Amino acid sequence: MKWRVEASARHRRATAALFCLALGLVCGPNAWAKGQASQAVAPSAATRPVGTIKAITGKTITLTTDAGTEVSVQVQDDARLVRVAPGQKDLKDAAPIQLQDLQPGDRILVRGKLADDGKSVVAASVIAMKKVDITEKQAREREEWQRHGVGGLVNAVDVAKGTITITTNALGAAKDVAVHFSKETVLRRYAPDSVKFDDAKPALVDEIKPGDQLRARGNRSADGAELTADEIVSGNFRNIAGTVESLDASVGTITVKDLMAKKSVTVKISSESQLRKLQPQVAQRIAMRLKGTPAASPASGEGSADRGARPADSPSAGPNGMGGGGGAGDFQQTISRMPAASISDLQKGDAVMIVATQGTQDKGVTAITLVAGVEPILLASPSASTILTPWSMSGAPGGDAPTP
Repeated sequence: MKWRVEASARHRRATAALFCLALGLVCGPNAWAKGQASQAVAPSAATRPVGTIKAITGKTITLTTDAGTEVSVQVQDDARLVRVAPGQKDLKDAAPIQLQDLQPGDRILVRGKLADDGKSVVAASVIAMKKVDITEKQAREREEWQRHGVGGLVNAVDVAKGTITITTNALGAAKDVAVHFSKETVLRRYAPDSVKFDDAKPALVDEIKPGDQLRARGNRSADGAELTADEIVSGNFRNIAGTVESLDASVGTITVKDLMAKKSVTVKISSESQLRKLQPQVAQRIAMRLKGTPAASPASGEGSADRGARPADSPSAGPNGMGGGGGAGDFQQTISRMPAASISDLQKGDAVMIVATQGTQDKGVTAITLVAGVEPILLASPSASTILTPWSMSGAPGGDAPTP
């Protein structure tokens, strides 16, 4: 495959999750709190493991903690088990449950005596949050972010005026939006070396810089030019557009010739990385939309790229200000609907667009989102990779990803 692209500009990236624990009580899944959970438990996180149930055998729960370790939880007959709802701030409305009500994927906080080796605990009580409840809450948050959210690249930050100016980049149109913040606005920032929304940390507005990716949720003005933010999440990510030079599936890395930097970069593909490979006809339709040409329907030959798409300032506009209607022109949702791919689906010479962590010189970068089969798109718009946002493929702030 031979082709050329002269590219310009880089930017961005993202993270979101489950529940924070304070004074031993569940205070609900603020969409970014999981990364703080073990630190928020008092008086000692060592005696209160928190994490996700991996398996249940008899009266033993295998718990994968938020720290990444496995703990064997022995549930005694006199142990107290209760279920809390996402967002519940105390145990006042907690409902008693039985051990058989728990399933793999549920989140639990365990109180009890931890063994000296830290690998097992005899549970005095188990506070559980059901996976189905978390999923439902994330779905509601997803809808909330889609209906009342806006995202784009930061142009300017005016702390004195409490305003961040961002540029959304819908297909074929750029638009500035003034995001207003106050002391009540929740600010989060993604970790520079992580692809997980769960690792986002509370942040100061001084950390937000021009060129960052920013996503905000709140009350939008009628014309979409302003938003008063309840929540803001930001990060500094890297966009890569180029061709695959080599692959090593055994270690999960690919080498890409970055056409922006005009040099090779090593990209790690982790279990958290989102991979998609566009079908040729889909890539062609997106390319035509980027050129401002109505895409023809394969069946009828009539323009259909705009069908179902909403304007960027619509209240239900999707990530980065793009339409949430699911039309062929909606780049983010089109990509999210593609079947998941793996590193084995890639070949040397494939054209790819990547959103990645900033990375380091010795370790390279880690892919957040990688889309292959994009040669027509890059030929149509060399800077097209900058409209690929880090939070549009999987659980974004509050879970703002479109449902495939």
